[in-house]
Amino acid sequence: MSSGNDRHPQTFTKPALGEGEVAALVDRVFGLKVSWVRPLPSYDDQNFHVRVSRSEGAEGGADEYVLKITNSEDSQKPDLIEVQTQAMMFLSAKGFPSATPYLTKGGNIMSLESDGGPGTKKYLVRLLTYLPGTPVAKVATTSQVFYEVGKLAASLDTALAEKFHHPSVKSLHRGQFIWNLANVPLLDQYIYALGQNRYREVVEQVIEQFKGKVMPKLSSFRACINHGDLNDHNILVEPSSASLEHPPQYRVSGILDFSDMSYGYYVFEVAIAIMYMMIESSDPLRVGGHVLAGFESVLPLTAVERGALFLLVSGRFAQSLVIAAHTALLYPDNREYLMITARTGWRHLMRMFEVGQEAVEKTWFETAAAYGHRAQA
Repeated sequence: MSSGNDRHPQTFTKPALGEGEVAALVDRVFGLKVSWVRPLPSYDDQNFHVRVSRSEGAEGGADEYVLKITNSEDSQKPDLIEVQTQAMMFLSAKGFPSATPYLTKGGNIMSLESDGGPGTKKYLVRLLTYLPGTPVAKVATTSQVFYEVGKLAASLDTALAEKFHHPSVKSLHRGQFIWNLANVPLLDQYIYALGQNRYREVVEQVIEQFKGKVMPKLSSFRACINHGDLNDHNILVEPSSASLEHPPQYRVSGILDFSDMSYGYYVFEVAIAIMYMMIESSDPLRVGGHVLAGFESVLPLTAVERGALFLLVSGRFAQSLVIAAHTALLYPDNREYLMITARTGWRHLMRMFEVGQEAVEKTWFETAAAYGHRAQA
């Protein structure tokens, strides 16, 4: 879950179009007649699930899309939105379950539209294919799901790093982007939102250890382009077969929300995936081993990268929890959505520090190693 501004989370205008305005916009910009519109939850943009009616004589009866209306701040960065969308199209062509844009009547992948209100804000608008499946957050997760998420994270980053080329790719160097894991030290300016309590003390500890133990090692990590937000609501899954397996086996059917894409490191992606998959588990400390095993089935981490994993996962917890608290103060009406991760996130972060880095890493690495033993057997 991301913030729009590279420096100050949510210091922008979130779109606020009504369903009637959405229907009119889809007709005017994309030339499609809307059958119905349903709002979708979002952090800083505005998203709608729309069904459109085909014209008479056209094949099929209706199609479903997601209308994504980008916040006013990010809408001032068309190169960034362009490269994110092109990355989605690239991944789809490579067989990844990524959405693709429906072109405007002018043949473009997006359009800059005005809200028509006082002070007139402009928003970039895209119509993306609607992907099937259920968010990981809404299924009974198993080690198999966590493994698949880890494998996806490595496969996606590898494909982008090795084969994705676009003139605007330089826009993914987002120096002060608050959600890039390298920028955990920037949380200092938002930590006031936590008040004075034991949670704040742990976050301050995370930030200081991150500065001393992770920042000096960044140059030794292998660089790549990160999706940056493979969370439990941005990965869709569906049963991999019609069999009545218990527990069921799942496959990834959709990858959502590329708005946090930036240049980073492979180890960032696996750390982010571990953190969000922990949210969905009744045995959170073991989750990292399953995600790591999936990731390393594609791209084994180096010893230095493995050594930073605990603080990187802790750093992502800190980012999510601090920025959510800060943003909820600014936008209390969206508090329920903003605080989704916080419901269990604080408990998991506190537990990690109670158990300690050495014991957590031992659990992760032994769990991951067991996959190799089973494969050999």
